[in-house]
Amino acid sequence: MEALLLAGGKAERLGEAAQGHPKPLVPVSGYPLAEYTVARLVDAGVTRVLVACQAGQEEVFVNALAGLGAEIVPVGEPEPLGRGGGLRLAASHRTETGTVLALNGDELLDVDFRAVLEDHERSGAAATIVVAQVHSPFGVVDLADDGTVTGFREAPKLPHWVNSGVYALGEEALARLPERGDHEQSTFPELAGEGKLRGYRHDGVWLTVNTPKDLRKAEEFMDAHPDWRPRRSQG
Repeated sequence: MEALLLAGGKAERLGEAAQGHPKPLVPVSGYPLAEYTVARLVDAGVTRVLVACQAGQEEVFVNALAGLGAEIVPVGEPEPLGRGGGLRLAASHRTETGTVLALNGDELLDVDFRAVLEDHERSGAAATIVVAQVHSPFGVVDLADDGTVTGFREAPKLPHWVNSGVYALGEEALARLPERGDHEQSTFPELAGEGKLRGYRHDGVWLTVNTPKDLRKAEEFMDAHPDWRPRRSQG
């Protein structure tokens, strides 16, 4: 089974905390960020990971992600293609057909990849996106209709669902990815308008690593959850 990993991020918002690494290879508690994701993909049965990265960084990704139990196949972009274009280019190097997992290389989730694939296949959708809820960055004031304050809630989960950057893509969705640009602004809205896009609700862990503050939170989580540490194959 193959998977597509978007890994072209430059880590500009992380600044010096990135230590000069591409964003998916920024160390989190001693391991490259994407290593956690690849290890979980391997646990789900993935044997070949196509990494969409910047041209010239191919060897860096192979060396950083080797030994986890999956073949790492870097696909360097000769020029910035956008996330949708990067996925399309990486997908052109598949050796299999059918549904493929695709995900961002700079997110940390404990989503059940097998369950996502099974849900996608049952639905018959062209694509399935894993959605999650986020916490409000502010405390919330509860108001009655007459304006009376009835209580306060500190950073509650918002009722809306957001795209977590994990997808199951069927052949139709892959064929409709843009050659350049963002699939979330083209392919997905088009599929949604045709009733061909499904959402898979994830209520577990979802950590984004965009800023030094995010990185500190991710490291604190990883230090408290040693079971997340990747296991490298021997030999």
